Amino acid sequence: MDSLDSKSVVDTIEIERIMTMIPHRYPFLLVDRVIDLVKGESATGIKNVSINEPFFQGHFPGRPVMPGVLIVEAMAQTAGVVVIDFLEAENQAKLVYFMSIENAKFRKPVTPGDTLHIHVTKQAQRGNVWKFSAQAKVDGVVVSDASYAAMIVDSQ
Repeated sequence: MDSLDSKSVVDTIEIERIMTMIPHRYPFLLVDRVIDLVKGESATGIKNVSINEPFFQGHFPGRPVMPGVLIVEAMAQTAGVVVIDFLEAENQAKLVYFMSIENAKFRKPVTPGDTLHIHVTKQAQRGNVWKFSAQAKVDGVVVSDASYAAMIVDSQ
């Protein structure tokens, strides 16, 4: 593998490890796998959207559409994995909290059977505040994008 300016790429982070990194659980764990992780910089989260998702019962009966706020949450969870992975094992007792969401756009509906590819990239990091941009795609087509900031805090 070629060097990426000495940044390491992890091929895949499976769900079992994701659950050790972020506190979310069913029905609110919205990332099934993380691929293409560049330590402290970027990653792609994978969310397989199933008709069995609990939100489809009410959003919308007869025309199931994944709520946009949950797409943004999946973006944030993917970024949380990037942050926690970067903090190293001795500092992983941290939580990642939203501070702001800007320029969120929802371009196409996400429906059962879709696979979301959530591309997140760090834009800035200062102290315990990280800023990311994200883009969610289905079959290579952008369905949503946003910029957001998060604060890292102790989990105790």
